[in-house]
Amino acid sequence: MSARVTRREAIAATLAVAGLAAARAGEAGPAPIRRAIPSSGESLPVIGMGTSRTFDVGEAPAERKPLTGVLAEFLQGGGRLIDSSPMYGRAEQVTGDLLRAADATGKVFAATKVWTEGREAGIAQMQESMRRMGVARFDLMQVHNLKDWRTHLATLRAWKEEGRVRYIGITTSFAPQYAEFEAVMRAEQLDFVQLNYSLGERESAKVLLPLARDRGMATLINRPFMRAELFRRVEGKPLPGWAADIGCTSWAQVFLKWIISHPDVTCVIPASARPANMRDNMQAGFGDLPDAALQARIVAEVMG
Repeated sequence: MSARVTRREAIAATLAVAGLAAARAGEAGPAPIRRAIPSSGESLPVIGMGTSRTFDVGEAPAERKPLTGVLAEFLQGGGRLIDSSPMYGRAEQVTGDLLRAADATGKVFAATKVWTEGREAGIAQMQESMRRMGVARFDLMQVHNLKDWRTHLATLRAWKEEGRVRYIGITTSFAPQYAEFEAVMRAEQLDFVQLNYSLGERESAKVLLPLARDRGMATLINRPFMRAELFRRVEGKPLPGWAADIGCTSWAQVFLKWIISHPDVTCVIPASARPANMRDNMQAGFGDLPDAALQARIVAEVMG
């Protein structure tokens, strides 16, 4: 049995359960797990949505229709934070177009990044991002991969004071940047840091995640599936019986619940181009999380 078939069957089971629950008129559904942003106390659902690669499409209806479904599943599943970047090609524009079409621009926590050199270029890029995504101000603006971070953080601090952004932060997805990333975290007052953390990339748990807690910074987690590498690792493996103990019906949910079981993780941002996969991902934001013993077992099962 392939990993793809396993996930499809699990998703079908999840959809059946969700459909049964929805049919129970008047019965309130479960609430998603939420974590607080330390600098404000505002809380966010632990499952957000990334747009890297998946939302970099053209204007053809055939290209955009699946993403309309992805956004609908995200919102229906209680999702709020959507993360993008000018680095992701047309993703900001597509995200904005779909949000406007769904009349949902004001219903999400809009996050993007500045990814250029120089103060004026950074300002122009951020203004263009606002136009593309259709927001009067971003909830979160981040310096992408530390690019010219000194220049852009100075601008972002001023914008935050003026109310043009609500939160500011920095991002990385590369372990070789961790030393510089740590230095910036120690030197600067930030609301968010975004970094890679997964079953296959656990290095950030040694210093960066605890440092974020100590410095009062929320954490966004990128690369939760290592761009599908984790699915390749479990190809052909049936979902173990212990997955049901934490309410998981797919490997994707196991991977995501393992990440959010870390107490210093605020929100993880998986990207998807398929509505069924997005609904599957959203289910990881509900129910029980693995304890320390099960976390270790998951590592051994997937990475051993």
